[in-house]
Amino acid sequence: MIYANTMTNRIDITAIAMGLVFAVIWSSAFTSARIIVADAPPLFALSLRYLISGLIGVGIAAALGQPWRLSPSQWRAAAIFGIFQFGIYLGTNFWAMQTVEASFAAIIASTMPLLVSLASWIVLKEHMSPLGLLGLGLGFAGVFLIMGARLNAGVDPFGTMLCIIGVLSLTISTMAVKNAAAGDNVLMVVGIQMLIGAVFLAPVSLSIETIEITWSWPLIIAFLYTTLFPGLIATFVWFLLVKRIGAMKASTFHFLNPVFGVAIAALFLSEALGPTDLLGVIIVTAGILAVQIAKQR
Repeated sequence: MIYANTMTNRIDITAIAMGLVFAVIWSSAFTSARIIVADAPPLFALSLRYLISGLIGVGIAAALGQPWRLSPSQWRAAAIFGIFQFGIYLGTNFWAMQTVEASFAAIIASTMPLLVSLASWIVLKEHMSPLGLLGLGLGFAGVFLIMGARLNAGVDPFGTMLCIIGVLSLTISTMAVKNAAAGDNVLMVVGIQMLIGAVFLAPVSLSIETIEITWSWPLIIAFLYTTLFPGLIATFVWFLLVKRIGAMKASTFHFLNPVFGVAIAALFLSEALGPTDLLGVIIVTAGILAVQIAKQR
């Protein structure tokens, strides 16, 4: 129903595959980030990742003939996206994951669709159906359930605050994604956004961090993976998905992020999950799905 082609009324298998690829890669970024920050300064590593990913993206885009000259609206959106998503959102999450688990950070970040819907309802005065309101209530109830259990178990309050600041920043960047995805130079736009993120984070890192790196194979593999997959491929796939089916339908795939984020962290980092965590993940997932279905109706 959600991904039917309006001309043929057939399921858009390509869109579904793109959405699943994006959700898996996006969710895995928290696990790879947790590995990186164990052996390297978080903001320095993130800035370096953006520099490499951005140069690769711009280089490939230029080879494909994509123009680097963006429209004024694209430049504005790229600046917002580069600063708020690549700079503040991921910067705060990388910093937070020195003290909080990847699964916890992934769950908080997954509330972005809920926050976008809440902001659209309150600030932009968009209509919200009873199903949408139910989804918002469920989603936030699930997050509060998990946060309460984790705080009682001794999770770092400062790290938790950083994750919350990060998802609020991600919400702002997501509401600007439509303009950033316009045009036929998507990869060039993605690369420029990452270079903006690198420029934003580099002076912050140099002013507050001591650049000490403990080299190891897990660090190298996690850094390369984060640079190429969450850093470049997932962002590129997301923009293509938005262009193919629209931001509203594409956002439906975010309901998979809590599940994938928790599962990947448990698989690769052996992070323990209690009954309250699992219940909270189910409630958050149901809330996000309800909100997205209500939007499409």
